[in-house]
Amino acid sequence: MPALNEHDAHDFLQIFPRDVRSQLTPSATQRTTLIVAGCYVIAIAILWHVPVLNWIIYPFKCVLTVGFHEMSHAIAGLLTCAHIESIELDPDEGGATRMSGGVPIITLPAGYLGSSFIGACLIACGFDIDASKVACIVLAAFFLFTLWWARRNWLTWALILGMSAIIILFWFVKGGVALRYFVLFIGVMSCMYVLWDVIDDTIARKVNSSDASAFAHICGCCPSQVWGVIWLIIAFCFFAAGIVVGLAAFKQSESQQEQDSLHFIPIPGASAGFPSASLSTSAVYLVSLASTAFLVVLGL
Repeated sequence: MPALNEHDAHDFLQIFPRDVRSQLTPSATQRTTLIVAGCYVIAIAILWHVPVLNWIIYPFKCVLTVGFHEMSHAIAGLLTCAHIESIELDPDEGGATRMSGGVPIITLPAGYLGSSFIGACLIACGFDIDASKVACIVLAAFFLFTLWWARRNWLTWALILGMSAIIILFWFVKGGVALRYFVLFIGVMSCMYVLWDVIDDTIARKVNSSDASAFAHICGCCPSQVWGVIWLIIAFCFFAAGIVVGLAAFKQSESQQEQDSLHFIPIPGASAGFPSASLSTSAVYLVSLASTAFLVVLGL
């Protein structure tokens, strides 16, 4: 391997920072995405903590944020040879994953760290339509696993059907642009949930039944507040990494993304000359039926 001379090394040190700067400088479409993400943070913070308004995001909180948390526990349990008995989704109590076996030192932190990692991946995918489609396919698999482990909970079934209807509906809006912003919303909400829940359970007040308390009891070296701060820092890093990856990986404009989406899991009936296809009759019936069931459940 030839060695770099002093002149080549100097050029590299000048070009590399310039290239990184150009990769992370947001385009017009990316600036819009960042502004929307910032608005999501403000809106979610308000809706999450206002007693009456928090019902608006109840389905997303129950199925998605709490679901990601519990699913991360379950996946970590499977990877450590645990038997998953059931998953319960309760946005007030935080949900519960019952398992036998496994390695607690891995399964306990997996809830917060796994859901923050999922949120970061969704934020990155929220910068691109095709990436958002892939994210929704992964979400579909997540929904199936959740339904299997929480199959006795009718509320979970109803909420997941409603969430699936929203995804299907947004898939057809303007070639998937609405789907991109929905995936971004889910990612932001998942990351914010981790940040707020860690602060609430470990830093602001100590909850003896929290994952951090159980983890601290097993480790024995640090109190739960210390582990809460460590997990909080990791969650912040995931959140920032999701934005950085989105900025670096997806530089296409919105119009370019719409054109590319026509060739990647396209909308039935769409063509290069007609990017915004109409909904098929069957899709309309499916969305209408699932949405109606979703609204009925929320009204109960």
